[in-house]
Amino acid sequence: MMKIVPPKPFFYKGEEKAVLLLHSFTSNTIDMKKLGKYLQKNNYSCYAPLYTGHGLTAEELLTFRPSDWWQDVLNGYQLLKNEGFEKIAVIGLSLGGVFALKVGQELEINGVVTMSVPTNREAAFLQKRVFHYAKGYKQLEGKNEEQINLEMKLLQNMSIDSLVEFQQLISTTMDKLALVTSPIRILYGELDELLYKESAEVIFQNVATNHKTIKGYPNSKHLMTIGTDINDVNKDILTFLNDLTW
Repeated sequence: MMKIVPPKPFFYKGEEKAVLLLHSFTSNTIDMKKLGKYLQKNNYSCYAPLYTGHGLTAEELLTFRPSDWWQDVLNGYQLLKNEGFEKIAVIGLSLGGVFALKVGQELEINGVVTMSVPTNREAAFLQKRVFHYAKGYKQLEGKNEEQINLEMKLLQNMSIDSLVEFQQLISTTMDKLALVTSPIRILYGELDELLYKESAEVIFQNVATNHKTIKGYPNSKHLMTIGTDINDVNKDILTFLNDLTW
């Protein structure tokens, strides 16, 4: 059996402006590395927390909840504060984008960037995501088909309480969009499900700030930070950050 090395949080130190980078559900900090390195090259300090249970097995992942992952986000923000950073922007992808909006609603922040954010997601859909993740992980571990099928059956009986909580987290965050008063840039991939374009428009309409822009990328799917439009995405994010009144 192959032992999979779990990913870790990363901290790329640049200058005095800091960025909190938030990865997506069932994914990990690796998706944020290229963006983090690019921003560091352009003088920003970047910290990306890893949500508890992410990068581990699906079985372990389901034992944690969005409240645990939100705590990881808060700890990441606090880590930047403790390091002496007073100016912080937040960038999030998918679930990370939901958290970025929540950061914008609850904490002091200089700017917000969201990518591929859903305004709603059923727990059943999220469960499918977990199954997909589980299957891939088990194949990476080198398990045979029979073993995988057996484990997948057991996984289907696991509680999805955390996914129901996730569904609720999304809707309560969307109910409070008017609390987002920081400048915001809302990005989505044109090749992603249509839902994400519609969600981007809902977010754009409902945030309270006048300093807001929305943009779709023609060759991007869901994971925009590692897709074909990566150079444009990175440049647009940098432009947004450089234009902020820090």
